Amino acid sequence: MTPDPVALFALVILLLPIAYLLLAAPAFLLVKLDIPAVAQLLRGMFNVYFVMLSIAGVIAAVAFATEGRIACVIGIGLIAAFAFWARGWFLQEMDAQIRHQGDADAARRLRRLHWGGMVGNAIQLVAIMSAIPYIAPA
Repeated sequence: MTPDPVALFALVILLLPIAYLLLAAPAFLLVKLDIPAVAQLLRGMFNVYFVMLSIAGVIAAVAFATEGRIACVIGIGLIAAFAFWARGWFLQEMDAQIRHQGDADAARRLRRLHWGGMVGNAIQLVAIMSAIPYIAPA
């Protein structure tokens, strides 16, 4: 079986926002999140991540739909839908913690959201990377 260039292109497009968060998010582990500018920057990073993942997911789903791979369309469509839904919830939770900036518990909850976002991103990365041999066989 020959590699499918459309499938490979779609996977690369989908991996771009995941790689972005994978590289950018750990830097925030080195700073305190009770600094308002840092908390806003973290919020902005996650906002961009969710928007990019939604757009990339739609592009990848359309690419797989043109190839007639319905199972891949459903899987990637679920990733895009999750990113679209999670953006609203995640940013709302972050805003709630940022509003209570002086509170030590708010900084702890913000850090927990940060870790949760990184873990969710890692899970998506593992799922996509483990699907590559099935989607684009060599």
